[in-house]
Amino acid sequence: MYKSLLRPLLFKLDPEKVHYLTTDALRTIYKLPFAQTISNSMFGVHSPKLERNLFGLTFPNPVGLAAGFDKDAKLIDELANLGFGFIEIGTLTPKGQEGNPKPRLFRLPEDQAIINRMGFNNEGVDAAVARLKTRQSNIIVGGNIGKNKITPNEEALNDYLYCFKALYEVVDYFVVNVSSPNTPDLRALQEKEPLQQLLLALQEQNSKMPKPKPLLLKIAPDLNEPQLNDIIEIAKEAKLSGIIATNTTISRDGLHTSSQKVQDIGAGGLSGKPLTKRSTEIIRYLRQHLPQTIKLIGVGGIMTAEDALEKLDAGADLVQLYTGFIYEGPALISQINKKLLAR
Repeated sequence: MYKSLLRPLLFKLDPEKVHYLTTDALRTIYKLPFAQTISNSMFGVHSPKLERNLFGLTFPNPVGLAAGFDKDAKLIDELANLGFGFIEIGTLTPKGQEGNPKPRLFRLPEDQAIINRMGFNNEGVDAAVARLKTRQSNIIVGGNIGKNKITPNEEALNDYLYCFKALYEVVDYFVVNVSSPNTPDLRALQEKEPLQQLLLALQEQNSKMPKPKPLLLKIAPDLNEPQLNDIIEIAKEAKLSGIIATNTTISRDGLHTSSQKVQDIGAGGLSGKPLTKRSTEIIRYLRQHLPQTIKLIGVGGIMTAEDALEKLDAGADLVQLYTGFIYEGPALISQINKKLLAR
């Protein structure tokens, strides 16, 4: 029903407006009698065979929602009833910020892709913390953290530490985002020395907490092999719990959308089907060179159940959806879990 009826209507509207329309609709539906039960029966796939034990956490299934959809933790309870095994909120920054000027979200239907240059738009980490304290579901929640646009890179650590401390009590794991292309100079923090300093300092703070939380790093798909080797070395040195591969790409190679339309859209991170192959290549490379203690979450171009299985076969321990969720709807979650059970 989503692909045949709802999606054609929604895709006629501005993408960012549609996002808020659908999230408002989710909240309204969630309040209706029996809505949670019906949603769970439609999309939830429950079996001990789907469970994954990572970081000392038990994930009911390996399919999660990537950061970016529920930046401000406003929909945890609603999304928990769509069959996800975990939800990642953010990217959150210390202070609320509007992000980049609109329009900043664009569909490329010919490529089953999205270009976004949102720019970490969020209400600030403290507002998200307040919401998480009142949530009713017990779904696993990850906190994706970043820096404010106005914070210079040499002071970025302070922003990441602020978010880490604020979220510590209300999330199950952390993701350090230094790979978004939509905050000026952010990706410079992926370079070896600044990344090393950032992760070691966060782990030092983590070790001082009553119970250290899993710390993961989200990386870009545009890294070359020497840069990936640096990431591998740093991940081992900083004793990371895992790596999320990958964020959006700045590449525009191989698109079916007209070059003029792509040029008119301009800058931003590309997600969706064009990213499928590259993100899987990176997962496979990381798995071959990392110890098994460092887990991998595969994200990028999962548009079908087969795409998800391919990433798991390449070495991912869990997968996350974003653009596939937009194009295929919540049925994709159950399709992946059913395909895993059928193996």
